Amino acid sequence: MALSIAFSPCPNDTFVFHALVHGLVPGAPEFDVTFADVDVTNTAAERGEFDLVKVSYAALPWLLDRYELLPCGGALGRGCGPLVLTRDSLDGDLTGRTVAVPGDRTTAYLLFRLWSADRPPARIEVVPFHRIMPGVAAGEYDAGLVIHEARFTYQRYGLTALADLGEWWEGDTGLPIPLGAILARRGAVDPAEAAGWIRESVRRAWADPAASREYVLAHAQEMEPDVVRRHIDLYVNEFTADLGPEGHKAVETLLGRAAAAGLTPTV
Repeated sequence: MALSIAFSPCPNDTFVFHALVHGLVPGAPEFDVTFADVDVTNTAAERGEFDLVKVSYAALPWLLDRYELLPCGGALGRGCGPLVLTRDSLDGDLTGRTVAVPGDRTTAYLLFRLWSADRPPARIEVVPFHRIMPGVAAGEYDAGLVIHEARFTYQRYGLTALADLGEWWEGDTGLPIPLGAILARRGAVDPAEAAGWIRESVRRAWADPAASREYVLAHAQEMEPDVVRRHIDLYVNEFTADLGPEGHKAVETLLGRAAAAGLTPTV
């Protein structure tokens, strides 16, 4: 019987999971794949819909009763944090402004809330990720919170980076940024086995990048090959193979600060 797995169509996820979902990892089962943005998977995981699922680290406090965090396959790193973008210079003042965010339980939004904790409040609107930059450029929103490949393309929309929340986080904590996590549903998947499958999938992706190229590009939402390559280079790194002590400390620090600020339940 096939296991269900859900991850985004972003290049880092399709690159990491190509071998696993194409039957190239010895001993791994077949998978039924669902592609969905992380805001969708965060909600679906709360209902226990998938056996393996990519979610935001910020959503973990609501999910660990049903799922176990795997130490590999996710997105965590340096220089890869969310950006706050604007069309016009706001001099850092978002008071009363409308800010488009990609989901209310995303790590990007949690970092934004921690960053803006001592600032006057902005108006928040949850918007599908692909609509954020065009919406800010068109004046529908005063600012937008963006992730992933938007780091490489926001200038094309005439936008300016008001803040790099990754730089803020790293400067404040000295730790990498925990963005996306891979979870295994309790009782459905053996976590150690699943971690072994994913690590082998990552190893194969690095050993033969050309093998996954067609699959990655097919789901890359019209990204140019150079942007796809830069995206993978940034988000698939040593923490993808293993969180390690530094990765776990980054996760604990993020969720500890969030709980202390009353933004999430305590883990």
